Amino acid sequence: MNDTRTILKKYNLRLDKNKSQNYLIDSNKVKFILEHADIQSDEVILEIGAGIGTLTIPMAKKAKKVIAIEKDPVICDVLRQRIIQEKLSNVELINDDALKIDFPQFDKTISNLPYQISSPVTFKLLEYPFKKAILMYQKEFANRMQAEVGTKNYSRLTVALYFKADCEIINIVKPSSFIPQPKIDSAIIELTPKPIIIENKLFPSVTRALFQHKNKKAKKALIESAHELNSDKKTMKKLLSDVENDLFEEKVFLLNPEEILEISDVMVNLL
Repeated sequence: MNDTRTILKKYNLRLDKNKSQNYLIDSNKVKFILEHADIQSDEVILEIGAGIGTLTIPMAKKAKKVIAIEKDPVICDVLRQRIIQEKLSNVELINDDALKIDFPQFDKTISNLPYQISSPVTFKLLEYPFKKAILMYQKEFANRMQAEVGTKNYSRLTVALYFKADCEIINIVKPSSFIPQPKIDSAIIELTPKPIIIENKLFPSVTRALFQHKNKKAKKALIESAHELNSDKKTMKKLLSDVENDLFEEKVFLLNPEEILEISDVMVNLL
């Protein structure tokens, strides 16, 4: 905590909670993350939202290379200076929006993610091959990642992760572990990709369409969100009128991931 305050004071930095600039100051949590990351000397690590380098610098001392992405140009410059002071030559610092760039090849991703981009950045990460991810999320978001079918937290994210990765909450982090303090608890998640390839190209769009109306029956949800499938409500209603499959009459939040994939297979044939 004192180190972080000293750095913020030295560079006259004021953190903006609206930009998810909540910096981890609990050395025990930093140690926990690094231990579970199990960084090897031949691995390339991707970090999104590097901040002032709380994780960047110790990771760089273990890894072959760290690719650190930081959107804020002022904070990015501070991190650049710290990297020089630490005499580290294996950090590639990228001052850009993580959602707008292609990620270089990496082995693991270790990040205290900016919470406001948790969902899109997670979906983006899952499009890349990697060994493991240790990521910090708001606890509420983490609960959605591994929710049970039929519960209020069950979501499109849950379904996507079911096929793409094993997801486990490995630690809970209290607001007092950050500066400035967020209003709710956070969670450290370990993601391990699954070697499963979904051949159905419509699966992401069908899942998105369904969960826009998760309390409605699947058929009704698909009609209401026909635009997600490059269609319109009238055409979709006509396409689905002759479908004889009980899953289409079930409420979305009661459908498990395999059943949603089955619905997607039917939609491929229809469209």
